[in-house]
Amino acid sequence: MIGTIISALFVGLIVGALARLIMPGKQNIGVLMTVALGAVGSLVGSWVTYQIGYANSNGGFAIIPFLVGVVVAIVLIALYIGISGRRGTPVHH
Repeated sequence: MIGTIISALFVGLIVGALARLIMPGKQNIGVLMTVALGAVGSLVGSWVTYQIGYANSNGGFAIIPFLVGVVVAIVLIALYIGISGRRGTPVHH
């Protein structure tokens, strides 16, 4: 159980870091949020790919769910930045 949680956090860190590297510009987002959004992106990416019929036939590293997870993490990070970036800024008329 503990090993599964640690490996999920590690994958989340990798997916989140890759998503931030691919995204243009500077993202003002902390490490914990990067790991969290990366982990969620990885889980959603894996779930989506297996729902549409992906099967890892070689038994090794599943690259398609990983890549989809990175794309989902990019979207999640962009949404997070868009939502959190507007929260503290005053409105000028």
